[in-house]
Amino acid sequence: MEKVLGLLSEQEDQELKNLSMRVRENIVRMSTDGGCFLGASLSAVDIIVYLYQKYLNIPALQDPKRDYFFLSKGHDVPALYGLFAETGQIEKERLKNHLKPNDHIYWHPNRNIPGVEFHSGSLGHLLSVGMGVAQDAKWKGDANRVVVMVGDGELDEGSMWEGMLVASALKLNNLVIVVDRNEFQANIRTEELIPLEPLEAKFESFGVQAIRIDGHSFTSMHQAFSKVPLEGTGPTAVICNTRRGKGLPSIEARADRWFCNFSPEEITQLLQELHGEKAAALTSETLIVR
Repeated sequence: MEKVLGLLSEQEDQELKNLSMRVRENIVRMSTDGGCFLGASLSAVDIIVYLYQKYLNIPALQDPKRDYFFLSKGHDVPALYGLFAETGQIEKERLKNHLKPNDHIYWHPNRNIPGVEFHSGSLGHLLSVGMGVAQDAKWKGDANRVVVMVGDGELDEGSMWEGMLVASALKLNNLVIVVDRNEFQANIRTEELIPLEPLEAKFESFGVQAIRIDGHSFTSMHQAFSKVPLEGTGPTAVICNTRRGKGLPSIEARADRWFCNFSPEEITQLLQELHGEKAAALTSETLIVR
């Protein structure tokens, strides 16, 4: 399997940051006229941008030798749609069709969107799908890597841990589990509902080698993914510490900002905030979730 080699240059780091900013703009614009899961999408942006730009090998969507990415926490799909619009996999104008009945740009991944490998939405399912693809690659002697991105709240699903036991037993070292560890599930903190920590120890007790990194640092991600798979014969988990609503201080790490539906005027204000501009009318109190 290929590995990420070398250091991330300042230019590459800045290019990734610029791309993430454009994707965040797309997500914010999708948070109206029906809304979307804005907070979780913003926490996942940097991870998804890094994976597609620097880690995953996808020369063509139908290339049998390609790597596979499965977004198991499907409510983060605005981040994926937003990236695809910037990289040309879908027309940017299509993002305006979000939630419209004449398109497939919806709240969860849909295989009718080029680049989406599998439908998701019901949490806890796609690890098993990814395992099947990883096992198939092993049987064929192919070098495909399979990355499954999950939410930390999703780890409450028993199917996740059953899957890890099987993946470890099958020695699927071509399988990578990426955790968006934003410490929230819906409108409550994970540690207040069903505590997950110590997460690395739990992964490793199920035969999954784990590493924890800053999920908003491209340098940190580059260093970590250059070591994947970690030592051992089984899968790897990369736990990415993130912040829900990253980029928008007025909604960051707020339990009541998991799903947002803003007015066009509020979207304008949020875009200003995203770029560090201070809009006189913009306060956390004036932003209304509908």
